[in-house]
Amino acid sequence: MQALLDPAILFFLLGLTAGFLKSNLEIPPQVSRFLALYLLMALGLKGGFALSQSGFGSEVGLALGLALLLAVIIPALSFLLMRRLIGQFDAAAVAATYGSVSAVTFITAIQYLEGRNLAFGGHMAAAMALMESPAIIFAIALASKMRSKLAVQPGPQAVAPMGFKGVLHESLTDGAQFLLLGSIAIGLLTGQEGKLAMEPFTGNLFKGMLAFFLLDMGVSAAKNLPKLRGQTPWIYVYALSAPLVHAALALVLGFGLGIKAGDLALLMVLAASASYIAVPAVLKHSMPEANSALYLGMSLGITLPLNLVIGIPLYVYVAFRVAGA
Repeated sequence: MQALLDPAILFFLLGLTAGFLKSNLEIPPQVSRFLALYLLMALGLKGGFALSQSGFGSEVGLALGLALLLAVIIPALSFLLMRRLIGQFDAAAVAATYGSVSAVTFITAIQYLEGRNLAFGGHMAAAMALMESPAIIFAIALASKMRSKLAVQPGPQAVAPMGFKGVLHESLTDGAQFLLLGSIAIGLLTGQEGKLAMEPFTGNLFKGMLAFFLLDMGVSAAKNLPKLRGQTPWIYVYALSAPLVHAALALVLGFGLGIKAGDLALLMVLAASASYIAVPAVLKHSMPEANSALYLGMSLGITLPLNLVIGIPLYVYVAFRVAGA
C-alpha cells in the first residue's frame, strides 16, 4: 500500500483513470517525446557518474553478463510457449516485446530504490541498454526463417520487411538507445565534477518529470487495453503471468551468482518488463505480418500497469529478502 502513495505511481493511476473515463486529458506527443529523452539522458548520466566512482570489476561484469543471458533466454522461452497459442509471426512479435525491456519501468524502479535509500549499482543502466536489442534480433531472424519456409511474399500494399542488417543498425542506433549509451559515457568521463555541474538536472527535477511522464503513460495504457478485445484469453494470462515468471528466473540466476540485492531487484524489474516503444517501432517495418494491436496492447495495456503498481514493490521486497540488504 505504501508504494501506491508514491506521487509518481499516483500520477500513473490518475492517467489510467482519465483514460478509462474518456477524459480529454492529453500530453502533446512532442512533450511526451521530450520527457522520455530527458529521463533517459538523466538516467544515463546518473549511471555514468556512479560507474566513475565504483569502476569496472568482476561484480559489474557478472551483472552485465547475466542481463545479456536473460535477454537471450526470455524471448526464446516466450516464443516456444506463444507459438502454441497464437500465430507464429504474432508469437515472434510477443517474444520480442517481452524479451526486450521497458525504460519507463526501469526508471520508476530506480526512483523507488532511491526514495528508500536502497543501494544499487550505476552499471545497471548499461544492463538495460544491453537487454534491449537481442530479443528484436532474435524475432527478426525467426520471421525471416518462417518466411522462407512458408514462401511468404508481402502483398502489393504491404510494407516490405526490413533486412537483417537494417534491423541490426536500427536497434543499435535508435535515438533513445544512442542517447542512453552516450549519456553513460559522458557521466563516466566527467565523474564527480560532471555530477555537480548537472545538478539539479539529474537530481531534484527527475522525480517531477517522471511523474509527468507516467501521467501520459497511464492515459496511453488505458487507450491500448481495448485493442485486445476478441483475442484469445490466453494472452491475458500470459501478459499477467510472464512478468512474474521472468522476474523469478532472474531471481534464481542472480542469487545463484551472488548478485547484490539492489542489482538483483533491478535485474528482476528488467526481466519482468516488456517493451512498448523500441520493439513496436522496429517490428512495424520488419515484421508487418504481426498484429501490432496484440503485442502493444499486451505490453502497454496490461504488463506496464501491473509492473508499475504491483511488480516493482514486489520485486524489490523479494530481492532484499532473499539476497539481504
